[in-house]
Amino acid sequence: MRFSFLILCLLLLSIVNVKGQAIRLNGSWKFRVGDKSTWATASYVDTDWEDIRVPSAWEDEGFNGYDGFAWYRKKFDGKRLSKEETYYLNLGYIDDCDEVYLNGKLIGASGSMPPKFKTAYQSERKYTIDNEVLNFNGDNLIAIRVFDVTQGGGIIDGELGVYRAPKSRMLIDLAGLWQFTTTRNEKPLGADAEWTKIMVPSAWEHQGYFKYDGYGWYRKTFTVPTTFSEKEEEIVLVLGKIDDFDKTYLNGKLIGETNDGREYGRSGSYDRTRVYTIPDGLLKKGVTNVIEVLVDDMGNIGGIYEGPIGITTRSAYQRYFKNSLESFFWKYE
Repeated sequence: MRFSFLILCLLLLSIVNVKGQAIRLNGSWKFRVGDKSTWATASYVDTDWEDIRVPSAWEDEGFNGYDGFAWYRKKFDGKRLSKEETYYLNLGYIDDCDEVYLNGKLIGASGSMPPKFKTAYQSERKYTIDNEVLNFNGDNLIAIRVFDVTQGGGIIDGELGVYRAPKSRMLIDLAGLWQFTTTRNEKPLGADAEWTKIMVPSAWEHQGYFKYDGYGWYRKTFTVPTTFSEKEEEIVLVLGKIDDFDKTYLNGKLIGETNDGREYGRSGSYDRTRVYTIPDGLLKKGVTNVIEVLVDDMGNIGGIYEGPIGITTRSAYQRYFKNSLESFFWKYE
């Protein structure tokens, strides 16, 4: 009797969605070892690929001893989603590093691919989805490029799925994929520097820079819509919490910095939300804008580790953030 009751409970749990989950992605995926850029595209035909159970190390699914590149692909129905909602993709834990494409567009990456390999096997993958990338009228294609250097490889654990995210009250949401490099240069580096990809917000230790303490530059380009209205209010750049110190530039102009000058263990800068006023006329509508952030980390985790991340009005920040309400999109459920 007890055994039957336990089985019933497990069955019920298996069909109840995880909190906030709109589409469950655990189960059968398409899989192929090797590496070709065309495998990221939605139009590529993968009918001759292997079927593989996810999550599970690929060594446990018939590819014992394989280290190197491999790809996963899976479709989901966008008609099950609402244009009124915002979403993120949770892909659990991947060994070692990954690049994730949705309908052919890169939406996230963790770790670093060869030749400058860095593992991110300890980091849970949560990638923001831009609604403009989603097809709400039919199939959407997720393609995941994975590199594994040793031991278990692939999507090894987690509750994979498309999850609903709290509504963002940002006028311009800047969470997601940024550029990153480790250097101490005091001035912005520009587009020609040797950049890698990094997710923001998330500590850089979780993205292939384990135990790294020192300097790092973040860079993000974005376009301000021509319809963007400043509504005669003060506009601010919100960069969440940064460990430990930062200097922040917008379109080459220093707009803010945080550094209490205290030594490691005594500084409280890491726990301060960065909110910097954007001078009138500095944001350019209809063209590319650039944010560059120099971070100095003294120990423990480092980087832009917690949101919210984006551009909003001063009054909106005061109304929703300063009063510690959780209405903004800054943490995943």
